Amino acid sequence: MTSISRSQIYVLDQDEALDFYVGKLGLEVNTDQDLGFMRWLTVNVPGDPEHEILLEKPGPPALDPATAERVRELLTKGAMSGWLCLTTDDARKAYEDLVAKGVDVTDEPTERPYGIDFGIRDPFGNRIRIGQMNPRA
Repeated sequence: MTSISRSQIYVLDQDEALDFYVGKLGLEVNTDQDLGFMRWLTVNVPGDPEHEILLEKPGPPALDPATAERVRELLTKGAMSGWLCLTTDDARKAYEDLVAKGVDVTDEPTERPYGIDFGIRDPFGNRIRIGQMNPRA
């Protein structure tokens, strides 16, 4: 193995996900393609197109209708959220910018042994950590 190229999180509405991940977090659309059986929608950190996040609606082809409904129910309850970690050069400024945009903050920037980080949640309950990491020794 040489790299992680794509990861996936479930979202209930891909247009709302775009508004959040692109409009508020500042990620960029990598691929937005209608495959007929699903919309393949990925985003990435600007300048890093090799690492995509698939914003996937629960459903075919990965899930049968009954399972997709159960995933939607669990996601809505906050019992089945995904988890992402993003890095920034200035955690406190990123926090202030996201608060000003009305993002759901779960905890404020905190000094930790590895750097400064804080938590937010996307409109679907997925947890996101944003960190300013200490240089590696």
